[in-house]
Amino acid sequence: MSGDQAGAVWIASLVRRWPDLIDELSPAGRDALRERHGGGPVGGTTAPVRLHVSDAVRDITDGVVELEEAVRERLGLRPVSPAPVPVRLRRIAGLLDRIAADPLLAPHVEDETRRMAARCARALGDPEQLVRLPGRCPVCDCVSLRALPERAEIRCVNPACGRVLGAEHS
Repeated sequence: MSGDQAGAVWIASLVRRWPDLIDELSPAGRDALRERHGGGPVGGTTAPVRLHVSDAVRDITDGVVELEEAVRERLGLRPVSPAPVPVRLRRIAGLLDRIAADPLLAPHVEDETRRMAARCARALGDPEQLVRLPGRCPVCDCVSLRALPERAEIRCVNPACGRVLGAEHS
């Protein structure tokens, strides 16, 4: 997978799944608890924050902030104002052509975005995230290419093929 394509896949995955991760912080918190007169919830306490999800949110947030700062510094761009994670990810995505031209920066961006996408998937309870890739399998010609971020692997999910593709096919 080329650095610019790979970065785009993982960034898109993070942007798409970020709201789900935030929702998972306190799943029961989405339903407003009634309060009795004088304060306090009716029928028990509020749902606790899910610490493993909170840790993932913090790790990904810190990672995205640091990645954006590193990318902008490496490319000689001035710092930008703070923004929510999805906005920062889109700003990084807007620089992917320039990132791909840097032989040190491109693999770093790919590795970090892959790591954060995998962390997000684990926090959401996915055993391993499958990311659909554009294009066709070079073996069976089906539009069934998927990336498995934790394995850094591209595979055809067509049951008749099932080929695992190496880096030369990316």
